[in-house]
Formats: sequence, C-alpha cells, structure tokens
Amino acid sequence: MVKPLVGIVMGSDSDLKIMKEAAKILAELGIASEVIISSAHRVPEQTAQYARTAEERGLEAIIAGAGMAAHLPGVIAAMTPLPVIGVPIQSGALSGVDALYAIVQMPPGIPVATVAINGALNAAILALQMIATGDASAQEKLAAYKVSLKNKITKANQELAAVSYKYKTN
Repeated sequence: MVKPLVGIVMGSDSDLKIMKEAAKILAELGIASEVIISSAHRVPEQTAQYARTAEERGLEAIIAGAGMAAHLPGVIAAMTPLPVIGVPIQSGALSGVDALYAIVQMPPGIPVATVAINGALNAAILALQMIATGDASAQEKLAAYKVSLKNKITKANQELAAVSYKYKTN
C-alpha cells in the first residue's frame, strides 16, 4: 500500500462534495491521500491527535476544509509543523465569505495557506507544489499536469479557430 502524502480533512460529510475534488486530482496525479472527517468543535481530541501524529505518519501537507466559523484549518495548523492549506466551504448565511475571512486571518505564528471558496482542487495542486520542492517524482507529475493545462487551451483555440464567425460592421 502506498503511503499517503496529503491529509484531506473536513468538519462534516456535507463538505465532501467540495473536498472530493482534492482527493480526485491527487489520485489522478498518482499522489496518495487520506480523507477523514474530524471536527474541531465536535471531536476536538480526535482532531488534535490527527494533527499531532500527521508528520510521523508520513504526511507532508494537510488540506482542511471548513465552513462558517472555519476553526478546523487553524486548529490543525497549531498542532503540526506541516503546511496546512485551508479551503473555505461555501455555506451558511454568508456563503463562505465568513470561512474565507476566518481562515485568512490566522494569528502570527500559525499560518494557513488559503485558497478560494470551494477551491479544493487548487488546494491539492498547492499541496503537490509544496511536496515537489523536495521530490523529483512529484515535480514530474506537477510538470505533466501543467502541460495538460496548456494542451487544453491549445486544443480549445484550435476548435475555436475551426468555427467560422462573420461579424457585421457598420
């Protein structure tokens, strides 16, 4: 079994519809991850244990999704030396803006990298970029992914060029 390099944590199963995008792209790129539900409010001891043991279990980065109060990424970041990437989840009366502000506004000494609201895919790419700084295999996977993005745009432009548009000028 391949050792997970990235932990993906969410506060409840309702976040899975967003957070699965991180797990999906990591799997496509051949980076093993583990996915768990662990609430900073409902099971704080479990969350603390997860964060404190992450490095010894071989994780190299943690992606934590949270809505509304958004404590999960900060609590995890306070208890591990690993980089933590927060994903604000669109929920509640403020549609994720509250989570975004909460994750971005961490106190000095407890940084949490933050992506866009519902930006789990970008969180996974950022985790891969962090891992790739010391892992040649991850660097290759990241480079191939970036080439695939370029190829999508090239293909889209070729398809667009094949469509004939006639503009009427005055």
